[in-house]
Amino acid sequence: MKTDQELSRLLDIVTTLRGDQGCPWDKKQTPLSMKKYLLEECRELAEALEKEQPQDICEEIGDLYFILAMLSVMYTEKQSFGPLDPLRSSCEKMIRRHPHVFADAVYSDEAELRSQWERIKKEEKSA
Repeated sequence: MKTDQELSRLLDIVTTLRGDQGCPWDKKQTPLSMKKYLLEECRELAEALEKEQPQDICEEIGDLYFILAMLSVMYTEKQSFGPLDPLRSSCEKMIRRHPHVFADAVYSDEAELRSQWERIKKEEKSA
C-alpha cells in the first residue's frame, strides 16, 4: 500500500472510532485529554530509541501516528483545519528551511547551515 493510502486508512479508522457507532472512550477524548497520551508515547519512543530495538521503535512510531491522527480528526471536527493541513505545512516549512537542498543556496559549513536555519525561522515568525 502507498503511504497516502495508509494515512487515509488511519484517518478513516479514527473517524469511525469517534463516530456515532464508534468507541465510547475515543468519542469522549478531547485534544487536552490526549496530551498525556502524546507525552507518554513520546517517552516510550525515546526509550525504544535508546535501546535501539527497531521493532519497538516501529511500534512506538505507530502509536504516535495514531495520537496525531486523533488530534487531526478532532481539529477537523472543530473545523479548525483539515487532517492533511499539518502535513502540508510541515512539508512547506522543511523545503523553505533547506534551501541548500531544495533551491540553489550554498553553504560552507554546519555553522552556516544552522545560522541559515535560524534566520529563516525568525523570518517565518515575523511574517
